[in-house]
Amino acid sequence: MFNQLRGTAAPLDAGDLAAATAPFGRSRMLPAAAYTDEAVFAWERANILSGWSCVGHAADLAEPRSQRAVDTGDGGVLLTRDEQGELRAFANTCRHRGHELLPCGGSRTARVIACPYHSWTYRLDGTLRAAPGFRDVEGFDPDEFGLVPVPVVDWHGYLFVDPSGAAGEFAEHLPGLDDVVGPYRPEELVVVARHSYELATNWKIVVENYQECYHCSTIHPELSRVSPPQSGATIEPRGNWLAGWMDLVPHAVTMSLDGRSDGRPIAGLSETELRTVMYVVAYPNLLVSLHPDYVMTHLMRPLAAGRTHVECAWAFPRDVAEREGFDPSYAVDFWDLTNRQDWAACESVQRGLRSSHARPGPLSPEEDGVHQFVTRVARAYQGT
Repeated sequence: MFNQLRGTAAPLDAGDLAAATAPFGRSRMLPAAAYTDEAVFAWERANILSGWSCVGHAADLAEPRSQRAVDTGDGGVLLTRDEQGELRAFANTCRHRGHELLPCGGSRTARVIACPYHSWTYRLDGTLRAAPGFRDVEGFDPDEFGLVPVPVVDWHGYLFVDPSGAAGEFAEHLPGLDDVVGPYRPEELVVVARHSYELATNWKIVVENYQECYHCSTIHPELSRVSPPQSGATIEPRGNWLAGWMDLVPHAVTMSLDGRSDGRPIAGLSETELRTVMYVVAYPNLLVSLHPDYVMTHLMRPLAAGRTHVECAWAFPRDVAEREGFDPSYAVDFWDLTNRQDWAACESVQRGLRSSHARPGPLSPEEDGVHQFVTRVARAYQGT
């Protein structure tokens, strides 16, 4: 379940949450306020989004002396990699007056971390290097003013941080998911394309949409031609993750408009993995789609109750990515089209939930993955 970090229940009706945690077949969706109320979103930032969450790809911080600032649910985090390649993360706030050390979303390569306000500088391990004007100040101890460390983990090439410092060991966050993701070795793949989307919808609606294909026959004709909407099944989760798979039709070798691939299969995959696509939710904000020949991720950054930023990235085997003339559009164009179909639906759901008449509805037998997600969120809201 989600880590609850502050020990308080969410500002939602207890009866509505009880209905959302009922057994599959009798449960209801979350109340509309869970998607539209800024007070609920503020609770999520404090209790869900400030724990372990993904902030990007390790490859974006690959070079020695790299620095990158990212926004999180509990303030900004500065990621660094020192000359020896060690990865660290710190609160993105100067110990002098609190100025950002680097604007969120920014990156640079430098031997020191420098505050642009009063020129305090820090080593890449976070220790204070220089504080102008403080050399002769009595009682000033540089050791007291190092940057505040934040737990960080490189998991299969995805960087996770825990800004709260209270979410427990990362090994307890996604137990068992290595068995699902590991065979695709995403840490060895190369990202060759990215698309960014700003959505007028709640982040949970994006996850719920990702967790079912009940809608596919209606809004995804292209996807339905290469992957039967009723195929596959969900996996029983063992930690803060969900996963489910779908088949490819006999003539398709991957997810593309015609089912063909311009790349090659990822080495070492099983026969089952070569004939299916696995969809993974790594709580709370990373969606990983594992294809026979590429891995696609959706990295969500919840911005408000009704706004979510999504960065989609496509990664391929290195020899494919570096092949002269390689064109990833067979995968990128397919999913950009599919994404935009999904985004339109998600934004319409958000608008519908703003109605005073919106009430939690039931789930179809094909929406067991949505039930898994909704139940976990509801229990987090309850503090259980």
